[in-house]
Amino acid sequence: MARSTSGSTPPARQSGEERRAAVIAAAIEEFAQHSYAGGSTDAIARRVGISQPYVFRLFGTKRELFLAAVDAVFAHVQRVFTVAAQSTQGDKLDAMGLAYEGLRSRRHELLLLLQAFSASGEDEIRQEVRRRYRALFEEVRALSGASHTQVQNFFASGMLITIASVLDLPELLAWEDP
Repeated sequence: MARSTSGSTPPARQSGEERRAAVIAAAIEEFAQHSYAGGSTDAIARRVGISQPYVFRLFGTKRELFLAAVDAVFAHVQRVFTVAAQSTQGDKLDAMGLAYEGLRSRRHELLLLLQAFSASGEDEIRQEVRRRYRALFEEVRALSGASHTQVQNFFASGMLITIASVLDLPELLAWEDP
């Protein structure tokens, strides 16, 4: 095996799953910033250091890549809720709400969720986003044991947190009137 004369080690070769995860992470950033319509698969490829045709080999279409990014964010939120609910003996909705507030620092993920709702004018995207949102709603209900109305209120608060976070309006999230 030849050694590099520059003293640097060549980058480690990624597995297909690692490369796929890197593309999804780049897609979350790109689509969060530029929307589904404005996001560029070429920019995503450049972020990861691969060719655009390789992106299409991995995902088939821009829509499939967008949906994979959306799915990854929904799955992350679901994991956060599950861990929070299983980690408390107290009110599970409160624990999940506090855990969701912790996601405020992941602005790009919250913004991607809003982009997903916005892109739902396209039927295939709407169907997938509806499926994921409904599944998250039902998972929160099952994890918490809360009523349908309580879970509706939980999601309404979550939407406020999402919007206030992406618009940088933390004062809207104060729990007491100033």
